[in-house]
Amino acid sequence: MFIIVHFMVTYIFLTALGPKNKTVHCVTEFILLGFRGQWEMQRFFFSSILVLYLLTLLGNGAIVCAVKSDRRLHTPMYIFLGNFAFLEIWYVSSTVPSMLVNILSETKTISFSNCFLQFYFFFSLGTTECFFLSVMAYDRYLAICRPLHYPSIMTGKFCVILICVCWVSGFLCYPVPIVLISQLSFCGSNIIDHFVCDPGPLFSLACDPAPSTELICYTFNSMIIFGPFLSILGSYAMVLRAVLRVPSGAGRTKAFSTCGSHLMVVSLFYGTLMVMYVSPTSGNPAGMHKVVTLIYSAVTPLLNPLIYSLRNKDMKEAIKKVLGLTSSQN
Repeated sequence: MFIIVHFMVTYIFLTALGPKNKTVHCVTEFILLGFRGQWEMQRFFFSSILVLYLLTLLGNGAIVCAVKSDRRLHTPMYIFLGNFAFLEIWYVSSTVPSMLVNILSETKTISFSNCFLQFYFFFSLGTTECFFLSVMAYDRYLAICRPLHYPSIMTGKFCVILICVCWVSGFLCYPVPIVLISQLSFCGSNIIDHFVCDPGPLFSLACDPAPSTELICYTFNSMIIFGPFLSILGSYAMVLRAVLRVPSGAGRTKAFSTCGSHLMVVSLFYGTLMVMYVSPTSGNPAGMHKVVTLIYSAVTPLLNPLIYSLRNKDMKEAIKKVLGLTSSQN
């Protein structure tokens, strides 16, 4: 379902970028400078990012297969985790392959439409990740704070509804900001000092200042980031209050262990995200933009499966089976 909605929205905003706008946009392609340096440094970046990408695909792919194949993991918590891992595969694939091609390319060009198409995929998948993290926090709140009502609330049907809402909402959020930015006049330089099409560098390339569009986009980004983030904080505030009331030390430890991995993922993702998109960053150096973007676009998708699998015994055993690391006698 979300794939159909996604292609419909993609068609709509690509139509908005069609021939009628070519009289406004003198620029037909952009040059993504990426990581600059000598060829030896370029090879180092290429090798490192390629290894990160392959390990991310392996780790998150193993989680998806483990959740699908192991009956013990057919519970809402693991179903959400499986969808989250599947999302991470697409999220990292929206930028890293083109980043690798850009490093090896001599021209380093990307067409106007492909630039905004990448923009759409990257930000839509990132928004979907925000929603999933919020839903996963809500699931932990129900499991810990309302354990007796949890089976009747978090039913299979409700779980599927939440998953569909996350996917569909994520892909419906960003067409408006993208169309607004695409309507700016790019008649001068077409050089983007970045490895992805990001709103900050695009605003700096516009011929005329667009404070209203910039304010709308940053306000929109802040709402998308802080809405789920405040929901997560609210869920875990209730969880913390419930856990502190548990008389058993072992019970408190188990509850904190259950939520700890999710909190680590939230901290990694939102920490870098807020640096980039909560407030205008035009005054910050391009190098910092690249490093922060690389962290949340390529590094955190790799760390997420490690965090979840290493802190969860059932998941660890299921992944070992998927990867063939379990001895035959087991």
